[in-house]
Amino acid sequence: MNSENWYKVDNVAKVFLATYNRRDTRSLRVSCTLKDKIDGVILGEALRAAIRTRPQLQVRIRRGFFWHYIENTEVLPVVREENTRPCPILYGEDYRGILHYSVTYYGKRINLDLFHALSDGTGAMEFLNILVLNYLKLKYPNELREVYIESSASADDLEQNSFKQFYGKSGKAAASGKKAYHIRGLKLPYDQLQFFELHMKAPEVLMRAKELKVSLTSYLGAQMMLAIQKDMPLLKKKQPVTISIPVNLRNFYPSKTARNFFNNVQVSHVFTGDETIEALAREFDDKLKGSLEPDKIRQQMDNYQKLERIFFVRMVPLFIKQPVVKYFSKKENQRVSAVISNLGVISPPREMVQFIEGYSAFCSHSEIFVTVSSFEDELVFGITSAYNNTGVLKNFVRTFTYAGQEAEIYATEVIR
Repeated sequence: MNSENWYKVDNVAKVFLATYNRRDTRSLRVSCTLKDKIDGVILGEALRAAIRTRPQLQVRIRRGFFWHYIENTEVLPVVREENTRPCPILYGEDYRGILHYSVTYYGKRINLDLFHALSDGTGAMEFLNILVLNYLKLKYPNELREVYIESSASADDLEQNSFKQFYGKSGKAAASGKKAYHIRGLKLPYDQLQFFELHMKAPEVLMRAKELKVSLTSYLGAQMMLAIQKDMPLLKKKQPVTISIPVNLRNFYPSKTARNFFNNVQVSHVFTGDETIEALAREFDDKLKGSLEPDKIRQQMDNYQKLERIFFVRMVPLFIKQPVVKYFSKKENQRVSAVISNLGVISPPREMVQFIEGYSAFCSHSEIFVTVSSFEDELVFGITSAYNNTGVLKNFVRTFTYAGQEAEIYATEVIR
């Protein structure tokens, strides 16, 4: 096999490949809503242009004897009108396709769904903006002819396994947290997920975070902790509430990769009953900043790569490795109550802004996953929940509305 046509998956991808299931498909979605209805034919042409610019998604995942690997494919994507849930199955026995991403549209919205083993939220959003720009150029050729999304990254930069590139042999093992409180109640039937989209005014929320002298992520994390605490039964009050936060490692290392390059940090709190949002947000902020110290980021990043460096592990067949990875991933998930992923401010080229209404994002999960992004003056939460019980989500929204912050929420329908 020509080594230019294939490469091994990174260690984050190995976790996704070992742990996907019908409910938690390990897929993510990023969407862009325009001000005019989408033309599917033009979108298909725009997608074909996008993959010529960024061919990194034009791959299929294959199963080797020791590890999975990724090989290039000439199969072209087909744009379809949306007819399935967000974050659909894009890999595995129940998947009948070859490519591990899909582009759909509905009304004015363009959706990119992506199996997480290929890339993370940063890489997905970059590809979505290239796709949207191509679409707008084709639909409005006289207005965007000279507009480009600048990138100095080479093909090698975009395909780089940055975990391997920046592995530093720190030799330290990260401390494991305690088992966290998990939301009570039955999960949705038939392996379903429910998706909620919450829209708020970004200046209002940012002003409140600024008043508390904390970051937006810390403010939202503290609000989610309080929302979970209000739903906890009395006998569970001594369990820690732990929020996991994905961290974009490109902010710490000089990487331009389009593949996965992130880790997760965790912030925990055991409630006493007299917490205020002011105190909890500042505690959250202090703990989060401590977790983001360069030495700790380096230590955790090295831990992702250390497994591959052990000769014995490299020689164990894949059918043995997969259950082991799945077991340890399940143990790690027991230490997390919910996930909050802040994609930050979405900033397409300014010439595109007049055509765009907004962005949103979702990520599949077996518990609760909140994806946050902002565009112009709008803050959008993409909330994924596996539970029948919506008490925590109601509490989360009320923490904002009680503070006088306006909120609009939309939800997908599910079969009960």
